[in-house]
Amino acid sequence: MATFVDRVVLHLQAGDGGHGCVSIHREKFKPFGGPDGGNGGHGGSVSLVVDPQVTTLLDFHFRPHVKADNGKGGAGSNRDGANGRDLVLKVPNGTVVHALDGTVLADMVGAGTTFEVARGGRGGRGNASLANARRKAPGFAELGEPGDHLDVVLELKSVADVGLVGFPSAGKSSLISVLSAAKPKIADYPFTTLVPNLGVVRMDNHTFTVADVPGLIPGAATGKGLGLEFLRHIERCSVLVHVIDTATLEPGRDPVADIDTIEAELEAYGGLADRPRMVALNKVDVPDGRDLAEIVRPDLEERGLRVFEVSAATREGLKELTYAMAELVEQSRSAAPPAEPTRIVIRPQAVDDAGFTIEAAEDGAWVVKGVRPERWVRQTNFDNDEAIGFLADRLARLGVEEKLGKAGAEPGDLVRIGEREFDWQPTLYAGAEFVPGNRGTDVRLEETSSRARAAERLAARKARRQRPEDEIEAGTAVQDGYDAYDADRDDDE
Repeated sequence: MATFVDRVVLHLQAGDGGHGCVSIHREKFKPFGGPDGGNGGHGGSVSLVVDPQVTTLLDFHFRPHVKADNGKGGAGSNRDGANGRDLVLKVPNGTVVHALDGTVLADMVGAGTTFEVARGGRGGRGNASLANARRKAPGFAELGEPGDHLDVVLELKSVADVGLVGFPSAGKSSLISVLSAAKPKIADYPFTTLVPNLGVVRMDNHTFTVADVPGLIPGAATGKGLGLEFLRHIERCSVLVHVIDTATLEPGRDPVADIDTIEAELEAYGGLADRPRMVALNKVDVPDGRDLAEIVRPDLEERGLRVFEVSAATREGLKELTYAMAELVEQSRSAAPPAEPTRIVIRPQAVDDAGFTIEAAEDGAWVVKGVRPERWVRQTNFDNDEAIGFLADRLARLGVEEKLGKAGAEPGDLVRIGEREFDWQPTLYAGAEFVPGNRGTDVRLEETSSRARAAERLAARKARRQRPEDEIEAGTAVQDGYDAYDADRDDDE
């Protein structure tokens, strides 16, 4: 059974974010110490990375469902939840990531190339993070945002410099086995090669890779045989070599007809007209094969093709063929534009960009689209009236209500944000200044203590030390009376 898989459908699920926590700090003699709910952890993401040691998508063929870890929920005492572990999947060099509709998401070429295919959800904020000077004790927290759920197609296109093409049993596998250290399966029956074989060829100071593509037959570009499945592996080859069997015994077969048939299939597949070609007339060690090669060689050279008579069995002509392939590969590399470093593109937000749009749907609803409004709705707990009020304040502050009024929305109209629908009851009118209310304020935090402040106690102490003038006068009169009484007693005596 072939152990090579070059196309799989992955069912990806990134981790969901953890919910924020609603908690109030309590301790002895301090029953209401304020909010201390922690934030939820972020969900794990799913990324693809190119690993040179991986050559097939076989693992994903047997395990197509991939799920990253969810983030943990927050807890009291300001304890944040743990983030979900990111999941990194290793893919072969040359993997192309498609959406189900055929849109190319990433073309992963080069060791270490990384692509985040599914992003984990954000963790919800706890009530401690939602508290501020106006909202001192929130009785709600944000929900964790769900992670991305999507299906993608991974398609492997071999990254090779030279592609060997030809009919089944033309000797491509034998040729690559003597040119490199590759050990493909070789037999004398058609369709021996069921998977592409890659080999590394070293000639003097030249090093290049050769791909042995499974045999092509008439109608391969339309799905006949194995051609449609493996024609994609020729796309990245810079040089194509026609391997022709000159010793075939099949009636109606000759080298020129074989080349015309293969070229017709390559043209039908498309995108390969600019690749340089050469011809390797194989199996010239057979007498009839050598005679046929000498006959057809002038005709092929008239077409502008470089022709080499080779034998994989005796290794005749392989040195000249290898030098010619290395020469074309070097020319292709020299003509290629130099690799540019990855540019960081910064796209600042426009001054007049509100971050959302409002459209009228066919069913009469008003649809609000935007990253922030949709995320806020996903993170709102609609079982909590205070959380709903907080969402209304945020949307009004963003300008959603004002823009709905200008768009012609009437009270009671249906408004759709993400997967939620609302009956619009405006609290903000066009031209009115928005003043958010004190949502999330607990009256217990507003209670003042009966204990006097230090400054007040100091003022009272000073007031007690300073006697008023009326008290001083009254005290003086009393003292005078005491003195007069004492004087009378002295006179009597």
